[in-house]
Amino acid sequence: MGVVVSLDGDRKKPSLDALTSLVEDDLKAVNEMIVQRMHSPVEMIPQLASHLIAAGGKRLRPMLTLASAKMCGYQGGRRHVALAACVEFIHTATLLHDDVVDESDLRRGLASANAVFGNKASVLVGDFLFSRSFELMVEDGSLEVLGILSHASSVIAEGEVLQLITTNDTETGETAYLDVIRAKTAQLFAAACRIGAVVAARPRVEEEALETYGMNLGITFQLIDDVLDYSAEQAELGKTVGDDFSEGKITLPVILAFRRGDEEERRFWRRTLEKLEQEDGDLERAIELMVRHEALADTVERARHYGAIARDSLGIFADGPVKGAFDDLIDFCIERAH
Repeated sequence: MGVVVSLDGDRKKPSLDALTSLVEDDLKAVNEMIVQRMHSPVEMIPQLASHLIAAGGKRLRPMLTLASAKMCGYQGGRRHVALAACVEFIHTATLLHDDVVDESDLRRGLASANAVFGNKASVLVGDFLFSRSFELMVEDGSLEVLGILSHASSVIAEGEVLQLITTNDTETGETAYLDVIRAKTAQLFAAACRIGAVVAARPRVEEEALETYGMNLGITFQLIDDVLDYSAEQAELGKTVGDDFSEGKITLPVILAFRRGDEEERRFWRRTLEKLEQEDGDLERAIELMVRHEALADTVERARHYGAIARDSLGIFADGPVKGAFDDLIDFCIERAH
């Protein structure tokens, strides 16, 4: 059973096409650098790396760096390409570690790296990719860039630990949940955007505006991801419906349904998420409770709120193709739930 959250309007569905076309050539260079820097004489490293590349992915975070640099007028160099690759290495390393922690068997519809190569290899190759990212930061030579990306890396790790603490705890509130997704997801979006302004030597107000855009875009993105885990749309994205439920993750749809339910419903959530005593039909009931209490629809509305903050942060930049693509990207993140 699934639910598709209805969104307003019949206008053309937003896509990544505009953003992708604007950075297409640079993104090819990023992909080439990723392949080059994943090379290692240790055979399992490029094997596992090739498995990850084959799994695809939108390369959204490196595109944010490339597009931010373009909007800020960066010209004549390749710093943005190397740093976009660095951002993708950080992201991929966290995915490898996430799948081990979550004991996930699928990643983008294919067998996860840990399912194919084992947990030990996945953790160690994740460490390798983190190390490669720091090599790229050092080669860039900017202490400011090093500070932004190293801080992002440590905050992401903190977010992972925070999520571990809140998993299976139905007493988790919205503030704690937002702390997790700001750290775990949004921090890298923010850093990816900010370094685009740094390489272009733009004023700090523009750096901070892009950081604000990335942070709130990242929150928007994760809120919708958490809706999709209980949605029929999830299958279309190559993911398994109900992964968060089966792992006992406390996301905003759960928090809202738990708060708004009666005591019998809260006992259901405690059994299925705290004790992980899950039976046939429990996922369907969880979705039904979320629909009844409008938890999914209201999570989408929260995403719209953070999307509006992201949109406002672009106000200091002149209108143009990149700004328009960034604006569309907000709608794309939200309307994945439709």
